[in-house]
Amino acid sequence: MRAIAVDDEPLMLYALSKAIKASPDITSVAEFTSCGETLKWLENNPVEVAFLDIEMRGMGGLALAQKIMEIYPDCKIVFCTGYEQYAVSAIKLRVSGYLMKPVSTKDVQEEIDHIKGVKAKEKPLTVKCFGNFEVYVNGERIAFKRTKTKELFAFLIDRKGAGVSAKEISARLWPENSEEAKIQNYIRQLFLDLRKTLSSAGIDDVVVQSNFSYSLDIEKMDCDYYEYLQKGSPEFRGEYMSQYSWAEETCGLLWKRCNH
Repeated sequence: MRAIAVDDEPLMLYALSKAIKASPDITSVAEFTSCGETLKWLENNPVEVAFLDIEMRGMGGLALAQKIMEIYPDCKIVFCTGYEQYAVSAIKLRVSGYLMKPVSTKDVQEEIDHIKGVKAKEKPLTVKCFGNFEVYVNGERIAFKRTKTKELFAFLIDRKGAGVSAKEISARLWPENSEEAKIQNYIRQLFLDLRKTLSSAGIDDVVVQSNFSYSLDIEKMDCDYYEYLQKGSPEFRGEYMSQYSWAEETCGLLWKRCNH
């Protein structure tokens, strides 16, 4: 879960960020001391939870929260403040949490656990990897117009949220093709098609692009493969993304895990 911490007092920001980083559910924390700096960074960096001080110089935490929710409607907001009088305003914004300073590691984890529970109920995207690869939104199977778009999505799922370059995608999905420039241009078209397909199904901000790397926000989906890796599952029967030959390597690793 990607997070930001915003407080215009450096010592408070340090303590808040330290408490957030202590959570095993947090993958990264970006720290800011001004609202303007925060909004500029958010233009190209999606986040899932924002821990904000309310009484800050400039626009203040309440206005910043409104801006963040306009950019990323699914981002959860947790206010951290020493002033109880802001609670009513925070509730009106429908924020996820409201913590009184000094914020402890336990306080932060309780809020994250709450957010995880809420997000679990909000995941309309379901990915099935065992057997043939299929994608569902609210129980309805997505019909991809291009078979390669679907395969591209499957490959990103296989990477478990890790970034991958167009060159690596080309090498894995077109191992026999030597026209790298043409293939990479085709890959960019496939990403446009993938975003359009998901958006048409009501799913946005799942595909993440950072410079020349592509990945998926795996927190926004339920996936039998990920669940198996985390908890184990009786669903695996020796078949994983059966329609894709490049998936055999992962299938072999799953077999080893299953038989140990």
